[in-house]
Amino acid sequence: MYKVKFGGKKGKTISLVESPDMVAIRTKDNQDLEKVSLSRSSRAIIEETTKVASFPEAGVTVCRVGAEGGGLESAGGGTRQRDVARAALKQEENIRFAGRVLQDADSGEVMLYTENFFVKFLDATAEADCLALLAKYLLKIKSKLAFATNAYFVEAAEGTGLEVFNIAEKLLEEKTVEYCHPELVQERRFKVAHPLQWHLIQTAINGKPVNAHINIEKAWATTKGKGITIAVIDDGIDVDHPEFAGRLVHPFDATQNISDPRPKVTDDNHGTACAGMACAAGLPNGASGTAPDAALMPIRLRSGLGSMAEANAFVWAADHGADVVSCSWGPTDGDWWNPGDPVHNRLTALPDSTRLAMEYVRTKGRGGKGSVILFAAGNGNEDTANDGYASYEGVIAVAACNDTGKRCVYSDYGKSIWVCFPSADYAWKAFQHPAPLSEGLRTTDRVGADGYTPENYVNSFGGTSAACPGMAGIVALILAANPNLSPAAVKTVIRQSCVRIDEQDGEYDASGHSIYYGYGRIDASLAVENARKAAQPPAAAVALEGAVRFNSGGDVVLQPGALTGGDFKPVRRVLGFSLRTKPASDGLQLRYKVNVASAGIVQNDQEGAYAGATKPSQRILGFTLELTGANAGQYELEYAARLKGRKTLAKAKNGAWCGTAKKTGKTVEALSVILRKK
Repeated sequence: MYKVKFGGKKGKTISLVESPDMVAIRTKDNQDLEKVSLSRSSRAIIEETTKVASFPEAGVTVCRVGAEGGGLESAGGGTRQRDVARAALKQEENIRFAGRVLQDADSGEVMLYTENFFVKFLDATAEADCLALLAKYLLKIKSKLAFATNAYFVEAAEGTGLEVFNIAEKLLEEKTVEYCHPELVQERRFKVAHPLQWHLIQTAINGKPVNAHINIEKAWATTKGKGITIAVIDDGIDVDHPEFAGRLVHPFDATQNISDPRPKVTDDNHGTACAGMACAAGLPNGASGTAPDAALMPIRLRSGLGSMAEANAFVWAADHGADVVSCSWGPTDGDWWNPGDPVHNRLTALPDSTRLAMEYVRTKGRGGKGSVILFAAGNGNEDTANDGYASYEGVIAVAACNDTGKRCVYSDYGKSIWVCFPSADYAWKAFQHPAPLSEGLRTTDRVGADGYTPENYVNSFGGTSAACPGMAGIVALILAANPNLSPAAVKTVIRQSCVRIDEQDGEYDASGHSIYYGYGRIDASLAVENARKAAQPPAAAVALEGAVRFNSGGDVVLQPGALTGGDFKPVRRVLGFSLRTKPASDGLQLRYKVNVASAGIVQNDQEGAYAGATKPSQRILGFTLELTGANAGQYELEYAARLKGRKTLAKAKNGAWCGTAKKTGKTVEALSVILRKK
């Protein structure tokens, strides 16, 4: 038995056992196992197996060898058939390896392990000590991770194999190590299950009125999400679809680590449909997302749950300006129509690597205000408490309701459900669940013959997969109406903006929460109205501090409003400066640029960083200062410079150049800066 700990030394232990009858087969160049060239005998072996799981991004297929019905219950039996199959497949030129498979000891879920680790040291640990300990265990650094202090993605030597679990266990015992676990990957599943956009407006289908919409038109009279960016993390997204034209920003494929998020394999269809639910433009005879003017950040992720690519997808979104992050995927769902399916009780923990990346999004995104993360609740008709992703505190879990204002038969439930959004549904006599009026939701599909249909649009998209990005668009409208809101404040606005549906069977508690609907079906118009009314954080009393550097005599402390350097005799040249706001404010960031003669314009990379010339022989010709952030409009920056040979000061404010941005001009000899409250 092998063990992994999520949550550090006192965290949750995941126990893994070796499957006696499964083989993980990895092809060369990530080819499709069904299409790869094999000898006749090996192809016969493959045809006698049962496919259990697939990891196409890694070219790995997990197959069960021999009669069906094996697995954990037969763990004490022989492994001869498995090992014979492994030995034969290893001889194939197009098979990179045929390895053993681990399963969760409790649930039986297939867990793919790599020879990579996530390691985080205590924040106070010196970098040299971190590197020394990694070297002690012969681990090579693949990347130092920016989303957490002293966090690393490392790899053991090729061929280490199952020994990675012992290495991780020993590392975690070290006093300076806070978290450590191997990169443990499980199959990631999607949450899928005109007048056709009944979820947006009141309409009629087959002559029957449908009035189960989210009241979007009134919201659009105020905002359609312009200025807000929605990151959709999913499989490939067709960025060439005309519904997204002109609004694509920072595309990324987290699995392949490239800038092209387009579909790469035949079944990369899900992401395009999800993106359309959030921000399709609403072209004639097309489909509209809930935030048709919002920008789309398409992020392709085909890697499994728990992979480092998963964490990197979140970090990319935060670092590149995503305001909202939509995730319509998660662990495997049980069969919603089968109450006895053991998968309903399968617990999927959230790995530390992904958890810390999500926290990075929630705290560092949007210039420090935090970006909002939404997850599809799931389509297993089961409790979200077992889903470490959708139930993670701080995210918004979105359930699905149907075109009659009732719960979709498959939609997951639980305490973590925050809101519900309309989606497709099914009839199911065994549950006395009637048929819906519609076939589902209309949204974008891949252009051309690929995709769900050859029509560029699909009319039957559904599941909580559809509900999540639809709700992400509503969050974009909320933030467009009030950019100052924190993720927690957004959740409060949503709670205040829901319509209680299915009062009889919704089981709402005293606080107004239902395990099936959260606080109800979102009303987009009410959400925008409540966002606008939400209290604006008062501007704090903010001042400037910093230092000015001269060509001789070093740095001089800045005296706000005073001409720093004005009384030097002989006259000195200003080389540059470092400035910051005090106290630091999430809603206020200071940006400044300095024009260095012969070197060009340099800019600070963070508050307090020096910007200017690097040699005493150099001179500067001008500078500019600007405040950005939610509270920037409450202040005014004024600054001035004494230029060589001029009797009057050059003056500017709020981002304008003082001096010149050109290659030639007068030397700056002294400067003053002051920050005023409007």
